[in-house]
Amino acid sequence: MSTLDLELLRSFAAVVSHYSFAAAAVHLGRTQSAITQQMQRLEEQVGHALFAKQGRQKRLTEHGERLLTYAHHLLALNDEALRSLRQGELEGNLRIGAPHDVAETMLPLLLTEVARTSPLLQLDIHIGRSPYLMTSLKSGEVDMIISNRADPQFDGVVLRNSPTVWLCAASYVHDPAKPVPLIMADGPSIFRRIGHEALDAAGVAWTPRYTSSSLIGIKAALRAGLGVTARGVEQLDAGLRVLGAGDGMPRLPDLAYYLYVRSHVVNPVTRQVFETLKKHLRLPRTDMPA
Repeated sequence: MSTLDLELLRSFAAVVSHYSFAAAAVHLGRTQSAITQQMQRLEEQVGHALFAKQGRQKRLTEHGERLLTYAHHLLALNDEALRSLRQGELEGNLRIGAPHDVAETMLPLLLTEVARTSPLLQLDIHIGRSPYLMTSLKSGEVDMIISNRADPQFDGVVLRNSPTVWLCAASYVHDPAKPVPLIMADGPSIFRRIGHEALDAAGVAWTPRYTSSSLIGIKAALRAGLGVTARGVEQLDAGLRVLGAGDGMPRLPDLAYYLYVRSHVVNPVTRQVFETLKKHLRLPRTDMPA
């Protein structure tokens, strides 16, 4: 009896989780043609078609669905065996930074994966604003950060793409005829910049209403009904609501959140943890509320 190739199964799982051969190729650092060839070889191994065309998309066949279940089990067992054998290599301290925006959403998922794959590591967590965290990473004060700023000077992988929305208090009464009262972060802020750019491009008048150096201050001003802010949808809660096109507000761009380490990292612990996370930690997109 032939043996299933784990690398083919890993590519197969990536195609399914990323919804296309092209996206899986980017995730795995391969060409699309290489992924196509791998899927053809896997279909030859199992003796059945794994994908069927559905319009311009591909869907899993019945055999593809069955294989996916086994693929997840086999890959998990393989990775667990390697982690167990290598566990003693990953000891020491790992300094991880994250912005306030995702400290309660993305960061716990990241920490869970680090603790699961490297249980002997001691984790030192830094919470701050993205531009300052990136400065700390560059200077070596932290080993790894989550950031919503694209920067080619670091090695990075996209963790999640997330919508940016206009937030206000649930009780806030919006008047499109008046300038939008903005609640903003002081200093460098990507949300401040994209909010200003979107309003200016749409010809919507605005006025600064409140500034704060922290997300806590911004949310306090929001809940007090002082105005509106551009922020990630992760900040939406029962006390807030989203303003949209029906309220005369322009659409805001999605933001990618990256996991970064310094290029040419010499610390083997940091590099190994980063490479492991690149393979196993791709967070699902945060969708707009219905």
